[in-house]
Amino acid sequence: MYKVFGGLLMGIFLLGACQEGPKTLPILGNKDEVDGKTVYHEIPDFEFINQDSMIITNKTFEDKAYISDHFFISCPTICPKLSKSMLRIHDKFKADPNLLLLSHSIDTKYDTIPRLKKYATNLGVTSDKWHFVTGEKDAILNIAEDYFNVALEDSDAPGGYNHSGRLILIDKNRRIRAFCDGTDSESVDKFMVDIQHLLKEMEGKM
Repeated sequence: MYKVFGGLLMGIFLLGACQEGPKTLPILGNKDEVDGKTVYHEIPDFEFINQDSMIITNKTFEDKAYISDHFFISCPTICPKLSKSMLRIHDKFKADPNLLLLSHSIDTKYDTIPRLKKYATNLGVTSDKWHFVTGEKDAILNIAEDYFNVALEDSDAPGGYNHSGRLILIDKNRRIRAFCDGTDSESVDKFMVDIQHLLKEMEGKM
C-alpha cells in the first residue's frame, strides 16, 4: 500500500500542491474520459456522526469547501501538531461561511461522541464550523485513501495507529484541490494561501 501511495503522492506533488503557484488550483488525482468529458477523482458518499450527535454526510458540505484530516485524541505523536494547524486554519477563516473543517477520529473504540465533544469544547470550536466525527471503523479508515491520506491499525505504531499528517482541501464538487503537511508550519502557511485562492474561485473573483 505504501508503494502505491508513494507513487500517487509523488505525482500529486509534481503538480504543485501546497505551493503558491497559479491562482487557479489544480484538480488533483486520477481522471478519466467519459463520453468526451473529463471526470476527476471525487470524495465518495459518506455518513458519520459528529461531536453533537449529528449525522454528517456529503450534504453537510454542499456548496462549501472543507479541510479534512485524520487523527485520534490519545495520539502520542503528530496529532497535537495537526490539531494546532487545524485550529490556525479555523481561526483564520472562522468568519468565512464557505469553508468548514472535518476531522475523522481513527480510534473509533475510545473516541466516543462525549470525548469528541469535550475535545472540541477544549479547543473552543463548535460544529457549525468544525466537525469531529466517528463511525464504523472500516468506513473511517477506508475513506482516508479517498483523501490521499493514510490511516491504518498498527500494533507496533505509537498509540496503535499509523497515519499521515496531511491536511486536505476539498472543493464544493468533492474534488481535492490542495494538501499539505500539517506538522510543518511553513507548509501550512502556503496551504492557507491555497485556501484563499479556492475561496476566491468560489466567489467568482478570479
